[in-house]
Amino acid sequence: MKKLLAIILCITINARLSAGDDFCGIRNHSFSVNENISYVVFYNALGVFVNAGTANFTTSLTKVNNKPAYHVVGTGVTNSKYDWIFKVRDRYETFIDTATLRPYKFIRNIEEGGYKKYENVTFNHNTNTAITNDGVFKVPDCVQDVLSSIYYARNINFEKYKAGDKIPFTMFLDNEVYNMHIRYLGKETVKTRYGKFKTYKFKPLLVKGTIFEGGEKMTVWVTEDQNKVPVRIESPIVVGSVKVDLMGYQNLRYPMTSLISFR
Repeated sequence: MKKLLAIILCITINARLSAGDDFCGIRNHSFSVNENISYVVFYNALGVFVNAGTANFTTSLTKVNNKPAYHVVGTGVTNSKYDWIFKVRDRYETFIDTATLRPYKFIRNIEEGGYKKYENVTFNHNTNTAITNDGVFKVPDCVQDVLSSIYYARNINFEKYKAGDKIPFTMFLDNEVYNMHIRYLGKETVKTRYGKFKTYKFKPLLVKGTIFEGGEKMTVWVTEDQNKVPVRIESPIVVGSVKVDLMGYQNLRYPMTSLISFR
């Protein structure tokens, strides 16, 4: 399950666009320090969804170069009984400027079916560069990493858009800059394993890879409230499909007013 955490929050998206000026220096109005969100990943190959793994996202407050920063950690693991098929032990970290939501540092430490990779990226926003294990790369002013993009996207004001609109932003991954977008689809009530929610619905344009085909085939639902927490993600993959459902949360910044009823 390459990029398991990116599955959770739709951030492996790729289109040749430029990030709009509205998204430079966007402010955080959605998530809080000490927030904790957990998900269950279901896999479907023969018409039946099975509980294949879990993912968890936490936030805390720290400092980078004496400046306040959000420290976000995302972890993803397969259930132990499926490790013999495809073992996943992923850990992603990002350190985000609390004022601008631009990342200072990104760490990826993953193990996926025998494939292991460690990546350490430092962003210098004065020179618009990203320093990695492999060298120094030029990046745009408003660039994000995989994990910071998730929290950046949670601060999008979907009320400004109409169904069909594209919302662009830019991400740095694997020594490359990806100009990305999500296509907003409107509002929808969705019933998940946790409960029934009022949501904003959109489709990210996926990066073509070993698991996902390219194109707008993944669908994401986030709460129609100020938290904008993803509650469901669905996507076909090379073999079968995946469905990711919210299963728990703590210390949200606002009440979960989009929750209509529990399961």
